[in-house]
Amino acid sequence: MPKRNNNPKIAKQDPVCVDGVRPRPMFVDYKDLDLLSKLTNRHGKIVGRRKTGCQAASQHAVSKAIKRARFMALLPYKGS
Repeated sequence: MPKRNNNPKIAKQDPVCVDGVRPRPMFVDYKDLDLLSKLTNRHGKIVGRRKTGCQAASQHAVSKAIKRARFMALLPYKGS
């Protein structure tokens, strides 16, 4: 008999949205290191949408902000 999962899946909240509302235009500040460090793993890689709960537009803005912060030497390219 297959095992049943009794826990319903809860949709993750988009970390870029403010009070559940998407900012227009979609913009993530590259100087917001608290948010950007949450969206990278300990090796410095950008975490995917499935883990973070970002929407597609948010994920594009986040990845662009992380790459910009890396270029400006605010975030490391490689984790330590």
